[in-house]
Amino acid sequence: MSSLARVLVQIGVILIIAGGVIFLLGRFGISLGSMPGDLTWRRKNVTVFFPLGTSILISILLTLLFWLFSRFRR
Repeated sequence: MSSLARVLVQIGVILIIAGGVIFLLGRFGISLGSMPGDLTWRRKNVTVFFPLGTSILISILLTLLFWLFSRFRR
């Protein structure tokens, strides 16, 4: 049971860090959701938004973050 608690705490810490990063990016005027590469399709009554550029950026940042964590755990 203690391993489950440890995993939940780690997930919580990661979410807090991600929230802080998003908050700080907003403070500096960088909004995640209006980046180059984000696709928007608008018709009369329908708007479809696919954040491709934002998804790629978040994927790269998370990959680097997890790589750093694994590097320091060794």
